[in-house]
Amino acid sequence: MLKLYIGNKNYSSWSMRPWMLMRQSGIHFDEVKLRFDSFAPDSQFKQQVLSLSPIGKVPLLVDDELIIWDSLAICEYLAERFPEKHLWPQHAAQRARARSLVSEMHSGFSSLRSLCPMNIEARLHEVGAQLWEQHADLRADVRRLEALWLPQLQAAHGPMLFEQFSIADAFFAPVCMRLNSYGLPTSQIVTAYVQRICLLPSTQEWVQGALAENDFLPFEEPYRTQR
Repeated sequence: MLKLYIGNKNYSSWSMRPWMLMRQSGIHFDEVKLRFDSFAPDSQFKQQVLSLSPIGKVPLLVDDELIIWDSLAICEYLAERFPEKHLWPQHAAQRARARSLVSEMHSGFSSLRSLCPMNIEARLHEVGAQLWEQHADLRADVRRLEALWLPQLQAAHGPMLFEQFSIADAFFAPVCMRLNSYGLPTSQIVTAYVQRICLLPSTQEWVQGALAENDFLPFEEPYRTQR
């Protein structure tokens, strides 16, 4: 049985990606949540993760004696281990395009990620409006998202970026959570795609898990006070 170590569902965008991929694709696994108490070297979270991996971060996938860190490496491993699930598009050109989009998400959009950290339970439209007005780099990141998504959504014959659900959709799902939470403006086509991602069974299950945590972490939310 595969075992996936994740952080708090409300905050951990990187954990959401492989978790959602596996749930949506019907890949069975055991979930192990390591609560974020702090990211300091002596925190319980860091000590738990460092006992498993030298990187000291989640997610982690354990398959017998094999331990894989980094969300993209985990997804690539799953695509190889379960080829029948077609986690990447089957056509070579589409597969290359999907990998390009995923790689850009994996290494880019730093302003969107840093200014609008994932927080599923919160409604931060006022914060989002202020950030949108104050930060040109945030507006540029959202425009870049639109430029990447629109050609795929306009060309696709299905509801997802590459017709059927794939690693690309799993990788952008936390971005959809951010767009919702902060109320960032997007085109009608992109907004409809975000809504479709939010309605996926795997997304709904993750959101319910996040809401059930009821675990306010001030160091994750410098823009809020506890209510």
